[in-house]
Amino acid sequence: METMQTVIGESHALNTALDHISKLAGIDRSILVTGERGTGKEIAANRLHFLSSRWQGPFIKLNCASLPENLLDSELFGYEPGAFTGARRSHQGRFERADGGTLFLDELGTMPLALQEKLLRVIEYGELERIGGSQTVKVDVRIVAATNADLPAMAAKGEFRWDLLDRLTFDVVNMPPLHARGGDITLLAEHFAVRFAAESGWHHFPGFTPNAKSELYCYEWPGNVRELRNVIERSLHRQGEDGEQIAELVINPWPPGQTEISESPLPETPPTNALNSELPRNLRAALEQQEASWLEQALDQTANNQKQAAALLGLSYDQIRGLMRKHGLRSRSLRS
Repeated sequence: METMQTVIGESHALNTALDHISKLAGIDRSILVTGERGTGKEIAANRLHFLSSRWQGPFIKLNCASLPENLLDSELFGYEPGAFTGARRSHQGRFERADGGTLFLDELGTMPLALQEKLLRVIEYGELERIGGSQTVKVDVRIVAATNADLPAMAAKGEFRWDLLDRLTFDVVNMPPLHARGGDITLLAEHFAVRFAAESGWHHFPGFTPNAKSELYCYEWPGNVRELRNVIERSLHRQGEDGEQIAELVINPWPPGQTEISESPLPETPPTNALNSELPRNLRAALEQQEASWLEQALDQTANNQKQAAALLGLSYDQIRGLMRKHGLRSRSLRS
């Protein structure tokens, strides 16, 4: 049975989104949830349902990108016997199954225009007809849709219906990307690590080293929470239960020299005699020294204002705090 999902995090960006969701939950209107892949759009829809007066009704989900147009049509609106080859009995679509509750439509931007028109009719009139049927079926369903696409831009190109977009956007909830959630990254990483350790039969999770925590802050996480979970579980699996803190994050699981997507050929390796004799003997140490130098410069230029220094370096406040702890830059007096 579907239940309200737990949300882990304390950041301002996340709390702002959750407050927005709480205020919208009690308003029985269609809501659009936006955000990058892996930011928790389904969790937002889940909370919109279970915080609403429909919480005892069904919460039905459908990924619009997972089915071709003909199957998506039958899954949404149902069909009658004989509607097409293989249709031997009547079939309730997701709208009918969601009657009295909420229907969550993920990846809405992939829905074909013909189905968008049928969806608009259900939203406007609360009724539909099954494929191959002639009887009107009344439904009482709240629509929560999600997308990472720019629907207004698609509508301007004729790829999405403006009238449907208007009906779906009583309000829009944007789920923040992970790199904007600061300290939530560590909370989530520890949550995923503890759970994976328990599932793997470990006696306990020993934690992360300071360098591993710094790497958590500094990485951009393009895949957001979903990518973070994979990285944490992969890193624990690779190291195994040896009692030592996790020192290395395995962000890229691909073998050296191979990446998941190669958009251009790798540059040829220069001949040995062309290598710069002044290359650092220890690249990691040199990079950390340069990182510390840039931090000091940014703090000096902003009179030790950490928020302004973070803005200069394109970091969040929590990220620059993590790097300052890493390099021991806790105050102006210490740096002096």
